Amino acid sequence: MFVPERKFFYFLGGYMKGNLESLLNEIKAKIAEANSLENLTDVFNIYYAKKGKISELMQLMRNIPNEEKAEYGKEVNALKEEANLLLASKKQVLEQAALSQQLEQEKIDLTLPGKNYYTGGINPLFLIKDEIENIFIGMGYEIAEGPEIEADHFNFELLNIPADHPARDMQDSFYIDEKTLLRTHTSPVQARVMQEKKGQPIKIICPGKVFRRDDDDATHSHQFAQVEGLVIDKNINMANLKATLELFIRKMFGEKREIRLRSSYFPFTEPSVEVDVSCFECGGKGCSVCKGTGWIEILGAGMVHPNVLQMNGYNPEEYQGFAFGIGIERVAMLRYGIDDIRKFYTNDIRFLQQYVRIK
Repeated sequence: MFVPERKFFYFLGGYMKGNLESLLNEIKAKIAEANSLENLTDVFNIYYAKKGKISELMQLMRNIPNEEKAEYGKEVNALKEEANLLLASKKQVLEQAALSQQLEQEKIDLTLPGKNYYTGGINPLFLIKDEIENIFIGMGYEIAEGPEIEADHFNFELLNIPADHPARDMQDSFYIDEKTLLRTHTSPVQARVMQEKKGQPIKIICPGKVFRRDDDDATHSHQFAQVEGLVIDKNINMANLKATLELFIRKMFGEKREIRLRSSYFPFTEPSVEVDVSCFECGGKGCSVCKGTGWIEILGAGMVHPNVLQMNGYNPEEYQGFAFGIGIERVAMLRYGIDDIRKFYTNDIRFLQQYVRIK
């Protein structure tokens, strides 16, 4: 640290004042040269940092005789105050310049034409799912959901499909281990609800994704969506099932549609039926949509098998029920004339924009 000679403190000779004025002029020149806030910060550090020139002047106070300290402190403080004002003034100028530059770079030309932004379209799969749910909710059904990773016990055994049952070959599946798999239908949700409500009436639909090992093509997918329904109560019969399906079909495809029940087989229902709807394209006369038959297969259904009722806590002598399963993609393909099931899952915005586009 520089310690001035004794004559530094003789104010009459003007030595100290001359050095302080020289330092102030130096500070003014540095501030004037600063052309950015970063440069101004560097100037501040040169003079105000711990080892800066103004800081050193303050540290000299301890070497000054007591009778001269007051005058010395007064002169140094005057220097500091003027330097502070100069720094603050230049900072304000530089901040304003930086703001002006930013505004110039970020300004918006209000004369440019606007742009239309779209959030996309609603996948028709979800349009149909919501519509099916609304129809059955209006008929007094509740929505039940269950896990997509399911236990073999719920997916097969409680639905009258034991380990050696040939029907398992029809649902070749994605197994995680010997007892766990990706569910092959939403029927295990029905089993879970029956286990929970043993001996109580049930009226539910079970929408959701299901998985089966399959070769993907225009009409098959390893993943697809179902809505299954289950009604259990006393004095339930096939007439109740037929009336329910007729009401659903007419709300979904139009009041003129008719249904036809054909005998079929499902291990969890007895008797079992395939349900056809009169072709909405030709009105039953025969066309390419219905392959000339006048009918389109739409879903499977039947009366709940007594074994299923008994395994899940219901007395089949007292309770009866019916169940049905609807493929959501199949309904959507028929409703909208979609020719390839894979279109539902490819995320092609051109496909989605055909359905209820939202601006």
